[in-house]
Amino acid sequence: MKYYLLSVMQPAGEPPAPEVLAEIGKNLDHFHQELREAGAWVFAGGLHGPESSTVLRPRDGDVLITDGPYAEGKEHLGGICLVRAPDLDAALDWGRKAALATTLPIEVRPFMGEAAD
Repeated sequence: MKYYLLSVMQPAGEPPAPEVLAEIGKNLDHFHQELREAGAWVFAGGLHGPESSTVLRPRDGDVLITDGPYAEGKEHLGGICLVRAPDLDAALDWGRKAALATTLPIEVRPFMGEAAD
């Protein structure tokens, strides 16, 4: 069984209205419970906005530290969910459910190597 990362692509700008966020939260709780019941749950969580990031770049044998995101963009990584799935098709099924729960684009990527279960 492999591990797959479901990345939530958050649009830049104002967050949705509180009632919309509340509905998304309920949908995510249901999605996470479904993952647990299927034995596919590994980890999930949201991230603070890109303005809270710190970037470390190697430079001439030292490390340069910069506040803020590495790159400006219309979307940023808003959260991640790590799932167990036997193959890409199963991971894509979970990704579809995540997209419906979050109302946001979801990127699905396999981890390198095999999971040790």
